[in-house]
Amino acid sequence: MMKVVRGFYSVAYSVKQCKPDVICAYPITPQTEIVERLADMYANGELGNCEYITAESEFGAASILVGASATGARSFTATSSQGLILMSEVLLSAAGMRLPIVLVNANRSLSAPLSIWNDQQDSIFMRDACIMQLYIENNQEVHDVMPIAFKVAENRRVMLPFMVCMDGYKLTHAYEPVDLLDEQMVDKFLPPYDAPVKLSVDKPLTFGCYAPPPYYTEFRVAMQNAIMGAGDIMLKEFKKWYKITGRDWGGHVVAENPDAEVAVITMGSLTGLVRDVVSEMQKEGKNVGVVKLRTFRPFPVEDIKKALKNANKIIVFERAVSFGHEGPVAIEIKSANYESGADVYSFAVGLGGRDIPRDLIREIIDKVIEGKVEPGFQFEGVKPFEEVIP
Repeated sequence: MMKVVRGFYSVAYSVKQCKPDVICAYPITPQTEIVERLADMYANGELGNCEYITAESEFGAASILVGASATGARSFTATSSQGLILMSEVLLSAAGMRLPIVLVNANRSLSAPLSIWNDQQDSIFMRDACIMQLYIENNQEVHDVMPIAFKVAENRRVMLPFMVCMDGYKLTHAYEPVDLLDEQMVDKFLPPYDAPVKLSVDKPLTFGCYAPPPYYTEFRVAMQNAIMGAGDIMLKEFKKWYKITGRDWGGHVVAENPDAEVAVITMGSLTGLVRDVVSEMQKEGKNVGVVKLRTFRPFPVEDIKKALKNANKIIVFERAVSFGHEGPVAIEIKSANYESGADVYSFAVGLGGRDIPRDLIREIIDKVIEGKVEPGFQFEGVKPFEEVIP
């Protein structure tokens, strides 16, 4: 059923079709309306046997879901920015306990200074938490991804949290036509969750117990093996979803012109604008291509190598900063593709929700092609400090 809806609704409706057992959240801009829509569905009896709980904080919400997931409940939450950071202590524990909680993060800048607008600093902050991260380009994609997130997270060889990252405002508040999933289609793809291990009064267990030095490392090895193995499982589920829906969102990486000598890497909703600019440049005879990075964790090293095999210049548009070093995506690209010897140019754009004009995208790409900028990291679109701080 095709319907014009906002990004909030596309997430909530898809989550409903996944038949969660427990939803727990705390409202925070720009995520709030995701859980508001789910609360409406709960109040109207549309969520079946699901329990909807409003927590007193994001820390509380994550804590409640750890308990729910440990008992074998399919669990969901949504958050943003400072809320995600407040959850972080508990989400680290959820990963260590191997609990397949699914969450949507509506990407938003971190404080201070306070900003409610979009960049990707919040989810990038969680890159080392052993939580899968998938970045979304549009609202049909986020709608389609929710059943995949549950299925991958709950796979017995994975059993880790899965975070779906969608740009706040750019997607959450945007109206787009979305082909809404029907219940039978999702049921065909996503079976009921059957936890391999769970808390029960009949068979008492301990989750997240004390691990002295002789045992701790082995838990970390198991987590690393699980998230590294999740990459192949994700690819299989992507393909199965395509066969069911006819919508192919690609794998971990989508190289739209793999023969390009200049590759432009994007992640999230910025991809559409960059694609449009690059398309114009291609018509002018410039050998430029777009590489959309969908999966940030586990990082798809071999896919990146393949996508960039012909590139001698790599441009990365960053929506976050690894302070004290450079752009976080460029760090990963350099590590994965260091053997190629390609120059990597990392540009931080749109931080704190600042507009990213198409002319700026074009200007950056042209500067790299014409050799007017050195490889490395820099902020783009920066005002003179006297304009910001008189």
